[in-house]
Amino acid sequence: MSFVPRVMWEPDGRFRLELPASERDVLRSLPGRLREVLASDDPVLERLFPPAYIDDPTREAEFRELVGSDLMEGKLGAIEVMETTIDAERLTEDELLAWLGALNDLRLVLGTRLDVTEETNFADFEGDPREALFALYWYLGDLEADVVEALAASEEPQG
Repeated sequence: MSFVPRVMWEPDGRFRLELPASERDVLRSLPGRLREVLASDDPVLERLFPPAYIDDPTREAEFRELVGSDLMEGKLGAIEVMETTIDAERLTEDELLAWLGALNDLRLVLGTRLDVTEETNFADFEGDPREALFALYWYLGDLEADVVEALAASEEPQG
């Protein structure tokens, strides 16, 4: 059985999305959920916005004052791009980079909630009530890898 990536670089510089409707339906529901997390005081936000100065609360507060709103705007912008292009067959590099950011944030939220570590594998969740969430986490990781591979292919010299 051969594997066909879901995201492929095309010679015109755009990226083709080969996502079945069922996958797009799942993905369609996720940006709004991520937006809700970003608008909350959920502890998972520390994973999305890790401290820059762990041992210096003053410098950390200054950093947050300086760049906090830009970081949030970037995440919200990535969510918006994903929402508006969820049915697109082709994406620009900037749109795909926004998808990558949103997918990564979604995985961080799920991984944190599921307490995933580097040693975690799918069998750890068999029969667990959170098995479907872990399957989603796993799927997002696969899709994220496809995005990274497509972006890397776009940087390779063409000959």
